[in-house]
Amino acid sequence: MCDIFGGKKDKGVSNTQQETLVISLNILDFKIKRVLMDLGSSTNIIQWRVLEQAKLIRSIILATKLLGGFNVASVTTRGEILLPTNVKGVMKKTLFEVVDNDMGYNIILERPWLHEMKGVPSIYHQLLKFPTPERDKQIIGDQPITREMNAISVSNSKGKENAT
Repeated sequence: MCDIFGGKKDKGVSNTQQETLVISLNILDFKIKRVLMDLGSSTNIIQWRVLEQAKLIRSIILATKLLGGFNVASVTTRGEILLPTNVKGVMKKTLFEVVDNDMGYNIILERPWLHEMKGVPSIYHQLLKFPTPERDKQIIGDQPITREMNAISVSNSKGKENAT
């Protein structure tokens, strides 16, 4: 079966469910897992604890913003930070809003980042494809992590229903 991504569908990808696209990327010398590609978001978000573990807290520029979500809830940021992201050798300086809330993901990357990368995400194929001067490159989504997170989410929601 050929696809729009130029080849046969990867046999390792299971598309039995509609899953989010979760990848890994490098920031400085750190490989960050649980990075959500969010086409609905207009802000790059990074968890405070990620910066704490990377010992980058001092690099945060103090600035508070109110971020609104689809569920009308809002989160106040603790600041912002400009970090180099490296995806398969493509370096981009990326501005992140820093949050100290448990959101399940370490980073959320938004539409303008994808646009700057000229990236084409595919939830069906579980990959992100983007051009480079040498050739097109792709990042395959991390389905086991996505499924683990979905299982935790379903488990939590079932627990809440039984508690009422």
